[in-house]
Amino acid sequence: MKHAKTKESLSLVLRNALALNADLYENARNRPRTHRIALTIVILAAVSHMLGSAVILLINRASILILGLALLLDGASVVLGYYFWTFTIWKIGNYLSRHSPSYGDLLSPIGFAYAPQVLNFLTLIPLMGQGIGLVLAAWSLLAVIVAVRQGLDLSTRAAALICLVGWPLVQIAIGLIQVSEQWFVKAGS
Repeated sequence: MKHAKTKESLSLVLRNALALNADLYENARNRPRTHRIALTIVILAAVSHMLGSAVILLINRASILILGLALLLDGASVVLGYYFWTFTIWKIGNYLSRHSPSYGDLLSPIGFAYAPQVLNFLTLIPLMGQGIGLVLAAWSLLAVIVAVRQGLDLSTRAAALICLVGWPLVQIAIGLIQVSEQWFVKAGS
């Protein structure tokens, strides 16, 4: 019974996060189990990213060792990117506002904002994968802007500027990992 209730909560949070529901982000730190649900969303995003990479690596006939290392790096890049991006937002938010929430209080709303990344497996669609990846990244950026606007009680413009500090760094890091994986597959062939 308890497990079913958590599933309902997760699916409700995912729907509200995908819809950029400002109330979800406004009340994120006041809800029970929010840290667990947010981390679940980030882990689902990492698994979805790993799934897309796994299929591409298998098509390119990556060795088991390279496949395992690449998937570990893919998953870690999403999770570490989440913590890094939250940290940059928190630090800048502390600089701009005397009454900003704690780092821990920002983890839930920003974790919820990773909901579009749960759809990352769709990047497997031939000829559309890169475009879908860009749309999902932009959608997550918009969700994080809403989360920061609500969480730090800032204007949309200020929230966007704060979010744009860490977002390109996270995107570049993930891109570099993917390029490195491709290089290792070619070198191992």
